[in-house]
Amino acid sequence: MNQHTSHAEILLRLKRASGHLTKVLAMLEAGDECERVAQQLQAVSNALITAKRMYVTDHIEHCLQVQEGMTPEEIAEQLKALKTMTKYL
Repeated sequence: MNQHTSHAEILLRLKRASGHLTKVLAMLEAGDECERVAQQLQAVSNALITAKRMYVTDHIEHCLQVQEGMTPEEIAEQLKALKTMTKYL
C-alpha cells in the first residue's frame, strides 16, 4: 500500500476512535450514565467518519490522476475507480 502524508493523521484519528470505543465498553460494563455513554458513542462515530473521509479523499487526490498521453480506456478506468471510491464518502 502506498502511504501518503495524511496516513499518519488518519492513524491518529483511528487510534483516538479506538480509545473512545474502549471507554464506551468500560462505561457500559460499569453501568454509567446513558447521556455520557451516548456522548462517547458520538465521539467514536465522528472520529470514524472523519478518518474515512480523509482516507477516501486522499486516495482520490493522489492515486486517481489522469496523466498526459493516457488512452480513453485508461481514463475510463480511472473514472470507474473514482466512482467506486466516492460511494464510501
